[in-house]
Amino acid sequence: MIQIKADTATREGYVRNIVTLFRAASAEQEARGRQWYRTAHEVADMMTDGDVRTGAGLLAALSPQTAWPLNVELAKSAYETREPTGHLGDALAKAAKILAGADPAEVLPMDRKTGHFYRCILDPTDADAVCIDRHAHDIAVGEEYGARDRGLGAKGRYALIAHCYREAAQRLGELPSVVQSVTWVVWRDRLVGTSTRGTEFNKQV
Repeated sequence: MIQIKADTATREGYVRNIVTLFRAASAEQEARGRQWYRTAHEVADMMTDGDVRTGAGLLAALSPQTAWPLNVELAKSAYETREPTGHLGDALAKAAKILAGADPAEVLPMDRKTGHFYRCILDPTDADAVCIDRHAHDIAVGEEYGARDRGLGAKGRYALIAHCYREAAQRLGELPSVVQSVTWVVWRDRLVGTSTRGTEFNKQV
């Protein structure tokens, strides 16, 4: 795992890796990345008949270790039946609280991935939120970790990578979430080109 208290040179290296990959995006990849959270917002809106906050909360709560198509299916089913199923107990408990009327911001860990995922879906123009999943981590450090532990459950390590994305976004004149989603598309396309893995947007640590 990377050091939480990275020195200035290491942080700069992470920022450069993010900026370089963003600039490597083709027009088609950039378009896909820019649209991602706007589409997710529309999904949250449609599946809850306009209750975007609940929809975004359910999608975020049920996102860990879940490919996007299944993530949407689980969230829609939970909203329609009022009974979340198909996931681990902690995720289901969070979804149940949100369905019962709890503010997702009080249920989700807002300083880590699912909290930021929620914010990005709720408001794709959020100037601070950035979802750091395993791919976002690997993009920043410039290395595919595979099955190795990235340690993103640690608040400080998550904050470090998130800060690097915000710095990269500032240099590029973009939103942090846009930089993350565009680089995610480029990175995943490259991985798919060298493996048999699928192409769905899999938001997982």
